[in-house]
Amino acid sequence: MVNIFARYNRPLLEVNRLQAQVPENCEVILNKNGTAPGMWFNVDGKIYVSMPGVPHEMMYMMEDGVLPKLKSSLKLPAIVHKTILTAGEGESFLAERIADIEESLPTDIKLAYLPKLGQVRLRLSGYGENESLLKKKVDEFAARIVERVANVVVAEEDISIEKAILNFMTKKGLTLSLAESCTGGYIAHLFTQHPGSSKVFLGGVVSYSDSLKESVLGVKKETLEKFGAVSGEAVTEMVEGALLNFESDYALAVTGIAGPDGGSPDKPVGTVWIAVASVNKKVVKKLTFGNKRKQNIERSAVSALTMLNTLLHDSGKLG
Repeated sequence: MVNIFARYNRPLLEVNRLQAQVPENCEVILNKNGTAPGMWFNVDGKIYVSMPGVPHEMMYMMEDGVLPKLKSSLKLPAIVHKTILTAGEGESFLAERIADIEESLPTDIKLAYLPKLGQVRLRLSGYGENESLLKKKVDEFAARIVERVANVVVAEEDISIEKAILNFMTKKGLTLSLAESCTGGYIAHLFTQHPGSSKVFLGGVVSYSDSLKESVLGVKKETLEKFGAVSGEAVTEMVEGALLNFESDYALAVTGIAGPDGGSPDKPVGTVWIAVASVNKKVVKKLTFGNKRKQNIERSAVSALTMLNTLLHDSGKLG
């Protein structure tokens, strides 16, 4: 506690010292991210754990202290998880495609469908005593599922779609640039939250205004006047401008109407144009979402990342 307050050059008050007090019959669980310690009680063979309620403090204490101690203190059955990340196909369609595989699962292995805005995580969970045998069985069923739905598989581990793309592009030495309008830098945030993203992500531009689309990305004024900023023609020139100006191997561009206002009869709220491109290939797509701004931004980002992943795959660079 003294070190924490010294690090931030803050006075250590008496109330803070009192926070560190614990009962005599507990074992202290070190809190590396805060001042309130955790407590481990073993009373009559029953274990009780108390931790501070601050989420980021509790999370690290659970991962670094409580779970390892529980595993070493108790004889617990093995639990094995295997996650397959898919994108671009809905839960019901996936379930239909792998129905026979799911029906053939033994009683000690369960399959969960975890959907989230254009993505579905397929999580196989095995429960038993023999961890190595259980892992082998889970991996075998996971391989069957991956083979069946290979066209929508993004990763065979529990990571985000942008992290899967970063991992692959890093391995191949490929670079990426972005041109965002309606997503307002959200896609750039998704990439740059991951350590090592600078090996792939060169940069991007949030070109909300038409003037920036022209001056920074090279979108023609005539294109904007004739077709508008939310159009296939505009997003095509945006992605071409990103490729050219950032000199990246791949580029991604998004423009649209996130809402809740700003729509028109021919371009309602939720209209989004996305383009992904390399030097050799370009894909442009129009999508229509709802009228919820936050969801539209998130759906646009996931759709764009899915398109980028597919382009990498189609280019023979993923796998």
